[in-house]
Amino acid sequence: MAKKLKITQIKSIIDRPKDQKRTIKALGLGRPNYQKVHNDTPQIRGMIKKVSHLVKFEEIDE
Repeated sequence: MAKKLKITQIKSIIDRPKDQKRTIKALGLGRPNYQKVHNDTPQIRGMIKKVSHLVKFEEIDE
């Protein structure tokens, strides 16, 4: 079974730098309380780390 990450945006991207806005869009988010499930890869982990103050995530088994 592959690990998955459920990512939830918890803060708005208004008044954030462009790179953070692009990272949120690349994760498939865009508004607070949007959720998206991604495979647990180093690339996704890096994106989460970059915007860790705007999102929360949890590991799920699928």
